[in-house]
Amino acid sequence: MTPIINLEGKIGLITGIANEKSISTGVAEACAQAGATLIITYQNEKTRAFIEPVLHRLGVKDAYLLDVTQPQTMSDVYAQIDASYGKLDFVLHSMAFAKRDDLHGRVVDTSADGFALAMDVSTHSFVRLAKMVEPLLIKAGGGSLVTMTYLGSEKVIPNYGVMGLCKAALEAATRYLAAELGEKNIRVNAVSPGPLMTRAASGIAGFDGLMAAAVERSPMHSLVTPEDIGALTAFLVSDAGRLISGGVHFVDAGYNIMG
Repeated sequence: MTPIINLEGKIGLITGIANEKSISTGVAEACAQAGATLIITYQNEKTRAFIEPVLHRLGVKDAYLLDVTQPQTMSDVYAQIDASYGKLDFVLHSMAFAKRDDLHGRVVDTSADGFALAMDVSTHSFVRLAKMVEPLLIKAGGGSLVTMTYLGSEKVIPNYGVMGLCKAALEAATRYLAAELGEKNIRVNAVSPGPLMTRAASGIAGFDGLMAAAVERSPMHSLVTPEDIGALTAFLVSDAGRLISGGVHFVDAGYNIMG
């Protein structure tokens, strides 16, 4: 019997891996275990050194530079994928950035430049990525786009600041992209994990307290892991998730339902 999560023959693009503990690493591992061929991007040469162990362990042959603030790198990634594979079946968007002062400060004090930078990297990059890969997904007969969000999109989280606004916009973008791309058999979803310690999370003041609260208050009294996030994402991009689109899917031991 074929496993319900089967990615044999599928080509996937994974963005946002910073090191072994990244959310994207868990997604890449789950998709590789399900049989997918992966293409991984890195932000710069310094980041490339940190992801080498992941590339080696998963047997990934293609790793491309992708800096969403540099349009040429997006064009280069498209050209390389098109030349090597001619299609894509699924794409993971997992990238976000805001200046430290805009994370820890009041939203009302956010500068125009800080807001624009955070929204560009954290939200509009998903729209641009979707635009870039749309022809490749069409060549595959359709496919799946998944982005990573967080509960701070709908609840006020201490020290999350402007990123909460970015994630709210990202979830709205997920719905609009799902509506626009659905006729091309392209599904678009967001995954919302509970708090876990990653390099990005380490920049949020008081994050240890958020993790402790998640364990205490979630119905299952547990922290999420990259493996948990990977399992859900692999399901969404597989044929088992073929009619799931436009949603925000929580993997947080039920924490989001608590008042």
